[in-house]
Amino acid sequence: MYKHVSKNKINLNKNVFSFLLDGQKNIHFSNDIVSIDDTQSLLLASGNFLTTEIIGANSYSCLLFFFSQKNINNFLLKYGHLFNPNDFNKAATSSPYFLIEKDNFIMHFINSIQQIHGLNQTISQKILELKFEEIMLYLADKYGQFFFVYLHSLLINERELSFKMVIEKNLYTSLNIDEVAFLCNMSLSTFKRKFIQVYQESPGKWFQLKRLNKAKKLLLNNEATPSEIYMDFGYDSLSNFSTAFKNEFGYSPKNIMKT
Repeated sequence: MYKHVSKNKINLNKNVFSFLLDGQKNIHFSNDIVSIDDTQSLLLASGNFLTTEIIGANSYSCLLFFFSQKNINNFLLKYGHLFNPNDFNKAATSSPYFLIEKDNFIMHFINSIQQIHGLNQTISQKILELKFEEIMLYLADKYGQFFFVYLHSLLINERELSFKMVIEKNLYTSLNIDEVAFLCNMSLSTFKRKFIQVYQESPGKWFQLKRLNKAKKLLLNNEATPSEIYMDFGYDSLSNFSTAFKNEFGYSPKNIMKT
């Protein structure tokens, strides 16, 4: 790609290796945020997240290598005996991603994947199955028990955070209501109904009040200026932030120290 893409909604029904080749990727999950550059890659679990893709010197480029839960099962059945079974009994992580630092092996692996394009479809599929085993075995060797504990968690952990947990994690962010609903795996209408049931107030009003009170605290403590924080709390302009602030508190943010 040749232009930035901001907060694109992604719904993965498979797990995927995201091998970043050029640019920067920022991913906002329901319970975490991660940023990587072209020296890193990610293993992403299936699910919903928001991604912002930033071009590098010339473009943004990323190679995606998808695999299913069945692929993981088959891999563990075939190679699980090579590793310490006690690793599987350790506490499973709830993280939706595993960070991979690029090295020469991974760079060669990415290059080999790119060379498969154009081959006979049946042959290329067989090669990809072997390449999947190759990268999994290498990462198991590179990261040891940390990788296997994470891999096992993809099978036994649904990564379903409570509704309230997702709300609290994204309270003081720039996400709008529609984006928070997406991270909750809900339509906007379903999200609003659920929110009112839990908080007895509409999400728009509730989020606005919480965020404005947080902004007010930062301004009172001289930790920031209005122009530095309005985007952090979900406002697309300083003018809209100032209007909402004044409507709520009776004075504009720039006059807060005079009250």
